[in-house]
Amino acid sequence: MEILSLLSLFAPLFRKSVWEAALILIIGAILAPGKRTVSAILRVMGLGQERNYQTYYRVLNRGVWSSLKASRILLVHLMAVFAPVGPLVMGIDDTIERRRGRRIAAKGIYRDPVRSSDNHFVKTSGLRWLCLMLLVPIPWAQRTWALPFFSVLAPSERYHQDHNQRHKTLTIWTRQMLTQVRRWLPHRPIILVGDNSFSVLELLDSLTHLKTPVHMVTPLRLDAALYSAPAPRDPHRRGRPPKVGKRLPKLQTLVNNPYTPWQSVVLKDWYGHGDYTLLMTSHTALWYRPGKPAVPIRWVLVKDPKGHVRTQAVLCTDLTADPCQILNWFRLRWQVEGTFEEVRAHLGVESQRQWAPLAIARTTPALMALFSIVTVLAHQWQANQPFELPQTAWYQKSIPTFSDALALVRQYLWQSQIFQRSQNDNDMIKIPREIFNTWSDLLCYAA
Repeated sequence: MEILSLLSLFAPLFRKSVWEAALILIIGAILAPGKRTVSAILRVMGLGQERNYQTYYRVLNRGVWSSLKASRILLVHLMAVFAPVGPLVMGIDDTIERRRGRRIAAKGIYRDPVRSSDNHFVKTSGLRWLCLMLLVPIPWAQRTWALPFFSVLAPSERYHQDHNQRHKTLTIWTRQMLTQVRRWLPHRPIILVGDNSFSVLELLDSLTHLKTPVHMVTPLRLDAALYSAPAPRDPHRRGRPPKVGKRLPKLQTLVNNPYTPWQSVVLKDWYGHGDYTLLMTSHTALWYRPGKPAVPIRWVLVKDPKGHVRTQAVLCTDLTADPCQILNWFRLRWQVEGTFEEVRAHLGVESQRQWAPLAIARTTPALMALFSIVTVLAHQWQANQPFELPQTAWYQKSIPTFSDALALVRQYLWQSQIFQRSQNDNDMIKIPREIFNTWSDLLCYAA
């Protein structure tokens, strides 16, 4: 089975007895509808009467295995399948897993990004995760998907104060994660796409000064302080050399300036508007604030001549990058939000009930990675047979989504071993009583 050949890549991380239980948890997490608790997984795998059920809990809260090494194995396999050559485009963002309970030590109070707006602030209790995803085009989906491979828990400042630990901000976590990925991939070009939270001078400077730089694409404020490069230093002049040169006009002043050299470009599939025409201008500069490093950037300013899309600026630390390519990279960051929604809706993130710190640190990253594993399996199987999309009289679906990929993998798992056909009647399918009872229970007790 293809799924066993894929999952066997992770087998060296476990002892044999632990791997057998982990394999059941992985397959059961794919098959289980609704909640992804260990008990729900055991029921869907027909192990509801297993007396040594604690063995499966111990995979998460006591088992000796490394999530970090599993992330590396998954990343290497995703590259081999979807991005064997060329630069790797990655997206990064944080998300809140809504959890309550006195035993969940790492939970905090955060701004709810879903329920909040510019004028309305909503707080929620939960765990904050920082996720790094590979942005690759999926041929059969006809779009780019964000495939998670590396997720870390980023507790709140209060948690670190209570445990007498140094607080790590999201930018510190991001720098450490990208430094680790750069160790795994010392020679592949990497483009990291993020939102305003990652448009931080210290982060941009640290990633560009790696042995092999990681270039970032983030939004840029229209009132950012931009400077020209400093003039050549006089060797006879005493004192520190200047970091920057002459102050440049703010990007906000360029929007309505009649002398701004705008260029008309057509961007494909611009935020659901289809092929859209925008006006663009670009140049290089130094972004600098007193007390912070001066970072060389290429900025791209875009505005809509029709006035339907707000004027915005984007920066890239790769000074040689094409402005249109920078905008296309920047557009891909929204796929990360789509993946967060899919894992909540179809893979049960926020439905697990582990409270042990080690189990919490492992379960959500595993469910995030399951999105990528299901995508790889669907990619392997769809080459042999096209997607049979669900069609109804009131809805004609033309492009498969992750729910279709998950349904394809589930159908293959159920059909691979349990179905038998009579030689005399091909329309009749024999289902073992045990499997039929499992399906019946799943349907009857579905929430």
